[in-house]
Amino acid sequence: MKRNPQLKLSDIQSLREWCEKQQHLPKIEDSFLALFLHSNYYQIESTKNKIENYYTIRTLLQNEFCNRDPLKENGLQQIFKTATVFPLNGLTKEGCKMAFFSLLDSDPSSYDWLYGFKYSTMSLDIHLLMDGTTNGIIFIADASKFSFGHVKRMNPLVIKKYAYYVQEAAPIRFKAVHIINTSPAMELFMSLIKPFIKKEFIDTIHFHSSLESLSEYISVDALPNETGGKAGSVHKLAEIEMKKIQDYREWFLLDESARRVNEALRIGKNKTTNDLFGIEGNFRKLDID
Repeated sequence: MKRNPQLKLSDIQSLREWCEKQQHLPKIEDSFLALFLHSNYYQIESTKNKIENYYTIRTLLQNEFCNRDPLKENGLQQIFKTATVFPLNGLTKEGCKMAFFSLLDSDPSSYDWLYGFKYSTMSLDIHLLMDGTTNGIIFIADASKFSFGHVKRMNPLVIKKYAYYVQEAAPIRFKAVHIINTSPAMELFMSLIKPFIKKEFIDTIHFHSSLESLSEYISVDALPNETGGKAGSVHKLAEIEMKKIQDYREWFLLDESARRVNEALRIGKNKTTNDLFGIEGNFRKLDID
């Protein structure tokens, strides 16, 4: 509340009372109600919609939000070696948090899009817990190891689900995506996923051929050494982030067991993945000439 003068206990109480009437929702901590309020600029009705979306999507998307034990031998162990996503130190001049994404392995066959989704949402979860509210989040993606092979192997349905989660459910103020070391493959990828992204989000995507243009938005010193910054080795920073996720193992296990929707208690029609994303059908593969 010291950080956010607009945050009022009366609004938290109002949301808590509303949540208690939605019997299908799990018990939600006041700290999370504050995150939802802040991410929606303290608009009560849009906050209610985001709360509903957040817990519903995390319940329905079992492949993405179940089996998130970071110590278990599964696809998570592979994605930790293949890619990384972690916060950068400091804030932008607008007070926004920066998150950095990079491939560690350039072999397209080693990257699993589903586990990439899972890893990025796990990282976001723990940093919401650790950092609380910020003026927004800016994503910086290093595309230097991204190739047409990655585009050919992409799963459009996973991308659609991830776009929906970030835009409609995650308690964040999404501000921008900056893509550095861009390539024709990354430009093709972005053009293919545009149908899943709202226009106001598309307008916040920036491609950079040099750090000079990026420096207009962020301090490039915050980047890993390999991309021209001074933050340290990307592999070392990736290892630190993996350890943080492992340290939150108990939270992930509790989240999966206790923070999900009970559709049997929902008033009205139950929600399904088809309601959110349409019938999956053959929307699993992408054929590129």
